Amino acid sequence: MAFTLQPGEKIIDFRLPATDGNTYSLSDFDKYKYLVVFFTCNHCPYVKGSDEVTRTTAEKFMKRGVVFVGINSNSENTYPEDSFPEMVKRKEEFGFPWYYLYDKDQSIAKAYGALRTPHFYVFDEKRKLVYTGRGVDSPRDTSRMTVNNLDMALDELTSGKSISIPVTNPIGCNVKWEGMDAHWMPPDACDLV
Repeated sequence: MAFTLQPGEKIIDFRLPATDGNTYSLSDFDKYKYLVVFFTCNHCPYVKGSDEVTRTTAEKFMKRGVVFVGINSNSENTYPEDSFPEMVKRKEEFGFPWYYLYDKDQSIAKAYGALRTPHFYVFDEKRKLVYTGRGVDSPRDTSRMTVNNLDMALDELTSGKSISIPVTNPIGCNVKWEGMDAHWMPPDACDLV
């Protein structure tokens, strides 16, 4: 079995607290036709560099029935700025158009096989994975971006087309695993393509 969820696989349920004070499970998003789950955080320069492009993509596709759910799985012991109180502050400061959930025990990151921040997973109306990987090809500096893979996949999905590039390598910081060096990755985690 691959470390990361593969195209065609079913979405994995979760029950996680969010910055808005509520706890969310997969069923809370049933009213949306499509779902983007992405692993993100507060401190990573690749996340900070591309959040506004992600915002634009999320806002564009909301009108087509897509909801975005961001999940922070980073260890607050490795990066205190990734703590839940800091998540609440960041969401309030920037007003991102996505739900922002906290995976404190990292079980959801492990279940999905999240490799980096940001790492995107796009699910169709049957909640099967149709795209996984990066948002854009230059997340740290989007002025150098030449392709927005997330936008492209969502455009194809919401237009009833097949996904032309279903897998890309996420570009960003690795997930900060509890009790491990900040740069450690699970031995079975590897590039997707």
